[in-house]
Amino acid sequence: MQRDGNLFDDDAPPATGERFEILCRAAGVRIERIVSSAVPVPGTYVQDWDEWVVLLRGEATLVIAGEETALVAGDHLFLPARVPHRVERTTAGALWLAVHLEGE
Repeated sequence: MQRDGNLFDDDAPPATGERFEILCRAAGVRIERIVSSAVPVPGTYVQDWDEWVVLLRGEATLVIAGEETALVAGDHLFLPARVPHRVERTTAGALWLAVHLEGE
C-alpha cells in the first residue's frame, strides 16, 4: 500500500490565519492538518461537534470558555461541542492535528 502523505510536506505557514487540510473523513470523524501563521485571524469558534487537537510543532495560546491555555509541541486537549474557543497566539509554522467527532 502506498502512503497517503506526510504531515510535514507543504508545511510553510500562510501569511495570516491558518491553512486547513482534510486528511481523512470516515464514519462521522474528520481529521485535519492545520498550519498556523504568526498572525491569527480574530474570531471565536463554537462548533456543534467535539474536537480533539494536538500541537505537533510550535507554540500556541487558546482561549477556551474565557480561560487562557498555553500549548507547546506535544500538548493535546479535548474541546467539547458548543464550548467557545479562539486562537489567541501562535508561532509561525505551528502544526496541528485536529480530530473532529461529527457524529453520523
